[in-house]
Amino acid sequence: MPSDLKQHKIGWIGAGGRMGYAMAERLAKAGAEVAVWNRTRAKAEPLSKSGCGIAETPAALAGCDIVFITVAASHDLKEVVLGAEGLLSIAGRQPKILIDSSTVSEEASAEVRAAAATRGVAMLAAPVSGNAKVVKAGKLSFVVSGPRAAYDAAQPYLAALGQGASYVGEGERARLVKICHNVFLGVVIQSLVEVTVLAEKGGVPRHAFLDFINQSVMGSVFSRYKSPSLVNLDFTPTFTPVLLKKDLDLGLDAAERSGASLPLTALTRELVQSLIARGHVSDDFATLILQQADASGLKLAPENVAVDDGLH
Repeated sequence: MPSDLKQHKIGWIGAGGRMGYAMAERLAKAGAEVAVWNRTRAKAEPLSKSGCGIAETPAALAGCDIVFITVAASHDLKEVVLGAEGLLSIAGRQPKILIDSSTVSEEASAEVRAAAATRGVAMLAAPVSGNAKVVKAGKLSFVVSGPRAAYDAAQPYLAALGQGASYVGEGERARLVKICHNVFLGVVIQSLVEVTVLAEKGGVPRHAFLDFINQSVMGSVFSRYKSPSLVNLDFTPTFTPVLLKKDLDLGLDAAERSGASLPLTALTRELVQSLIARGHVSDDFATLILQQADASGLKLAPENVAVDDGLH
C-alpha cells in the first residue's frame, strides 16, 4: 500500500452501497483519513469501526481535499453535488478534487464537471471494473479521465484501492470506456450462460465445463469469479439486472449518437429486460442462466461443488 495516504483528507459520498462501502473501508484500513456520507446513515455507520468519520450531509465533506462519489444514477450524482445540501452548496468551501466512480451518463457528468470548474474544483471521472469481492481482493481497476494534474494527485489513493488505473485523457472519455466495458459485460455473461446450458443439455456438469473454460484461452477473471454462481446457483447480488439494463441503455444511447451499430447489445438488452420482467430485480445478473435454461427446456439444480472464484 502507498505510504503517503495521510497527505490528503478524503471524503466519500455514497458509502452505504456494496461498492462504496467496500472501497471506503479499504482506503481507511490502508491508512487514509476518511469521512463518509450515505443517504441512509445506518448503512454507513459500521464504517466507523474502520476509523471513518460519519458526515450528516454531502456539504459537510466540502472541507476534504479529495472527495470520492459512488452513487447509482445520473440524477443522484447531480443531487449530491449540486443539490441544496450538495457538496458544492456552501459558497467558498469546496474540495480540491472530485472523483466520481459512478456509472452515469456523459451529459450528467459534464454538467457536474462544468459546475465544479466554476468553483475551482478539478473533477475526475473514474469508473471502476469489479465488485465488492474484487475490492476486498485488491483487484479493482479504474479508468480515469480529467485534468492530468488531478489524476497525478489522486493516483496514490486509486492505487490503494486496487491494482491500478488507466488514464485515458481529458473530459468524459472514461465514461464512454466504462459504458463500453459494461456493454461487454452484458454480452459476455449472456454468451457464457448460453454455452453453459448447451453443455449441460449434452450431459456435461456445469462445474466441469466451466473448469475447462477457465483453464482455456477463453477463461478470464470474470468467468472465474462468476463460476461459483453459475455452478451452485448462488445469486447473492454483486450487480443486478436492473443496473445492467441501465448500462446497456447507456451504451445503446451512445451508439445512436455516434452512429455506431450494436446489434448484440440490443438483443442482450431485451434478454435482460425479460429477466427483470420475470421478477429478478435484486438478484445477481447471473440469474440469466435460469432464463436461458427455461428457454432450453432444462431445469437447473445447484451442484453443491466447491469452485475457486480466482479472487484469493
